[in-house]
Amino acid sequence: MRTAYSVQTVRTAERELMDRLPDGVLMQRAATGLAAACADLLRRRGRVYGARVVLLVGSGDNGGDALYAGARLARRGAGVSAVLLAAGRAHEGGLAALLSAGGRVVEDPFDVLAAADLVLDGITGIGGRGGLRPDAVPVARAARGSDAVVVAVDLPSGVEADSGEVVGEALRADVTVTFGTYKPAHLIDPAREYAGAVGLVDIGLGAVLPSVPELEALQHADVARLLPVPTGESDKYRRGVVGVVAGSARYPGAAVLAVAGALRGGAGAVRYVGPAGDAVIARFPETLVHAGPPAKAGRVQAWVVGPGLGEEPGVRDALASDVPVLVDADGLRGLDAGVVRARTAPTLLTPHAGEAAALLEVPREEVESARLTAVRELAARYGATVLLKGSTTLVADPDTSLPVRVNPTGTPWLATAGSGDVLSGLTGSLLAAGLGARDAGSVGAYLHGLAARGAARGAPVSAEDVGAALREAWRDVSAEG
Repeated sequence: MRTAYSVQTVRTAERELMDRLPDGVLMQRAATGLAAACADLLRRRGRVYGARVVLLVGSGDNGGDALYAGARLARRGAGVSAVLLAAGRAHEGGLAALLSAGGRVVEDPFDVLAAADLVLDGITGIGGRGGLRPDAVPVARAARGSDAVVVAVDLPSGVEADSGEVVGEALRADVTVTFGTYKPAHLIDPAREYAGAVGLVDIGLGAVLPSVPELEALQHADVARLLPVPTGESDKYRRGVVGVVAGSARYPGAAVLAVAGALRGGAGAVRYVGPAGDAVIARFPETLVHAGPPAKAGRVQAWVVGPGLGEEPGVRDALASDVPVLVDADGLRGLDAGVVRARTAPTLLTPHAGEAAALLEVPREEVESARLTAVRELAARYGATVLLKGSTTLVADPDTSLPVRVNPTGTPWLATAGSGDVLSGLTGSLLAAGLGARDAGSVGAYLHGLAARGAARGAPVSAEDVGAALREAWRDVSAEG
């Protein structure tokens, strides 16, 4: 499990740890790990000795980390130049260490940046707000426009650590070296894109951080433990039956794709309800088809409603049931928060940014720029688990004591018509097989993203390709169990 903690939690843990350690030890641990990561990058580009390193130094502890790391690189023969962007407020000990190691301070940053092999971004730290200051913008642009590899100290300057928002200009890094724990911005877009490859340096915070993080990202082994596995006494009903209410005369393919996902999601049987029964049976003859309504289709352990549904009925019927319900796509349109909140069985909503914006009655851009805030607000407003799809898929539970989950798998090729229908069917099947809404959403998104990676391999994919690749993704994850 990869976990991330808020700035306040990290600051509290750092203070507790510093009270146990000699003065300056924590910063030296961070600087040592940072210097080692930079040296490794320089070796890949040629050598450390004689390499040209530029430090962009702000007034905070990140600037101190950069200065101490620069001193270590200077002692290994690198030519290190520091650009002080907060004149008179640079970390005194770090600056003294750099100068005594043979580094220098430069007034004009642009010449040294143009010739740099590596730029260390220590302008602002995890406490920074509102993007780069105007005087730092041209320096950041020159760094990004150079041929140097840009390494962010803890977090790219200009991004918001707790939310992953980018408000104003930020310095995009090739590599970020963070300390003690991941922060939300390392896992959530748009900030995640600015961080590049993220490396974690252990400085001892694990001993004092709380057991429950703000965010968590499942890994292969975590997903393997959650996958439903039949036993010797299992039959199709014990494994769970998922009902799919999807498709219409206009969009019969949505029903086919949702059923495809459901059949590969671990449940024992799939009941399809809707007008696209002929198309479903032609593709998947094992499906149990009923004309509807859902209340008369037979017993299920979970419902999936909405993909390609158009104006077809069925959402209210499903929500009136006493089993878990996943609501997607057309089912989200005009969804009554009071009806959802009144349910006693779990509800899982799976909107993309546009649908989430409509549910929250805000512009789509607001959701895309503040995804963590949006998914938490939706979960609270509807009293439901919410899977917010997108470049960073997030799963939030209405129980705010539980961490929001971030899905680490996927590929930009997954942004293709019908892929969400496959995800809905897959996740609904996991619900029917017995997983809770939070786990079903997390596991479904993980397998879906993994299948897309396997199907794409750097080339375009269709939703049908993703559905076909789910079996191999399941095997891949199961191998970790």
